[in-house]
Amino acid sequence: MAGRTNAQIAEALATLAGIMARGHQPGREDEARLERFMKHKPPTFTGGYNPEGAVKWLDEVEIIFEAMKCTEEDKTSLGSYMLRE
Repeated sequence: MAGRTNAQIAEALATLAGIMARGHQPGREDEARLERFMKHKPPTFTGGYNPEGAVKWLDEVEIIFEAMKCTEEDKTSLGSYMLRE
């Protein structure tokens, strides 16, 4: 950075901060995570008394969670998104 003035450095940092802020929008990470999850075509769990179906559903979504390297919090929110009835 030889020959750069403090004003030029400050301007460059402000520009970088603006670029970073546009790419980091609150809530966007959750939306992107849901989009990635849905691309895996997770099964929907429709409820009712079906222990074998519940285990099969859980096994299938766990495979997706592992592939996505989900946290426990992500697993809870994404998994509950697929629950119906």
